[in-house]
Amino acid sequence: MSLVAKGQYTTAGKIEYEKKLNVYAQIMEFATDDGDKEWVEQIKATTPQFKSTFFDLYFTNTKSIYKPGKDADNDTRTMGEGPAKNNTVLTDYKTRQVKAAKQVYEQKFFVQDSIRKIDWKEKDEIRTIANYKCHKAVGKICDSVYVVAFYTEDIPTGSGPEMFGGLPGMIMELAIPRLHTTWTATKVELTAPNETDFAINEKGKKVTEKELYETIQASLKDWGKWATKNIWWVVL
Repeated sequence: MSLVAKGQYTTAGKIEYEKKLNVYAQIMEFATDDGDKEWVEQIKATTPQFKSTFFDLYFTNTKSIYKPGKDADNDTRTMGEGPAKNNTVLTDYKTRQVKAAKQVYEQKFFVQDSIRKIDWKEKDEIRTIANYKCHKAVGKICDSVYVVAFYTEDIPTGSGPEMFGGLPGMIMELAIPRLHTTWTATKVELTAPNETDFAINEKGKKVTEKELYETIQASLKDWGKWATKNIWWVVL
């Protein structure tokens, strides 16, 4: 049995997310002159418009871990894809702490901090995702980057993809329009995770979320128009 019946609370299990990047939309933002546009058209002729990767989120009513799922060993680079694309994020709701292992180009970081607070605004829209009734909420990160989430109260763990959470239930779909990327739950398995499923590799430079932001901002200061979006990718 892999899908939940309507109205049934799910307190432990595993969710698979499909992360989908619109490659064309991402690279078109940097086509500012005719030379760039010619380069973009060449890429579009040889590259699929969308790239999908998969992640798993194991959860109980007290903790969750988000990590690369199937095909995770496929480390091919896609044009327009940002850094820190295979993060592992462990969230403990008893201690209100989060740990995240992130590879940013050649450097490993291990983030240790309190759970991120997002000022979510509830909206009226409702949709069904992976057989769960989901409510819409909108928030933002980095002061100006809007995030759209659909969460279900039928999974009361307030977690979701990457370091997102803080809603009255599990985020089943997440969209960041300015990164042209969505995360959508494709299936839910009701088998309770093992304790070993929550293991996380703690290698890397130990930082808080703020320290990570400042470090990446300083290291990319000469990247021009590429810098800002790469910073957003890293702090997800």
